[in-house]
Amino acid sequence: MKIVDRIAAYIDFKGISLNSFDKSIGASNGYIGKQIKNGASVGSDIIEKIISIYQDLNFEWLIKGTGPMILTHDKPLATAATVPGEGIPLIPFDAMAGVCQGDISVMELDCERYVVPVFRGADFLMPVKGSSMYPKYSSGDIVACKKIPLNDLFFQWNKVYVLDTVQGPLIKRVLKGPDPAHILAVSENEKYEPFELHLSQLRAVAIVMGVIRLE
Repeated sequence: MKIVDRIAAYIDFKGISLNSFDKSIGASNGYIGKQIKNGASVGSDIIEKIISIYQDLNFEWLIKGTGPMILTHDKPLATAATVPGEGIPLIPFDAMAGVCQGDISVMELDCERYVVPVFRGADFLMPVKGSSMYPKYSSGDIVACKKIPLNDLFFQWNKVYVLDTVQGPLIKRVLKGPDPAHILAVSENEKYEPFELHLSQLRAVAIVMGVIRLE
């Protein structure tokens, strides 16, 4: 069985239409259906997108055909902290700036805290709001974030960041801007247009390490 055949099996298992699947991974309409019909190979960039979006899909199974198609976890991904100061704080979306700037009053909020071993090193967890990053992130998903100091700011292009701007916080994929003073903020949802941001508009920045997806 080829990789494309396993993709077809996964799509069938999930009950997703081919067009919806194409849209979710940013492929042209009819792409996956054509590859399946012709038994053709799928590019590594497409495979990377599939794995990043469909996180229950077992990478080993997709590439090699080994193991189960669907990942299961014997242990929960996150557990509520039981020891004071333990775990990662789950903060309100609008509190991101205070956390990144070391605001003690924010850090001492009555935040729920969670132990998430796979996100060791994260500074805070934050719920996603809105649909601009769908299908990568859905409203209600929880992202794990690591603070980036503004005085030593370095963007990894095409990575997702939480940006606290003068107009409020945003979760966006960051691309290189037209000049060193600007970045391009891009949504996953094609209904939202990309836009440029001047670095002076940034009050705080954190890179997204990963997501806890709610069912």
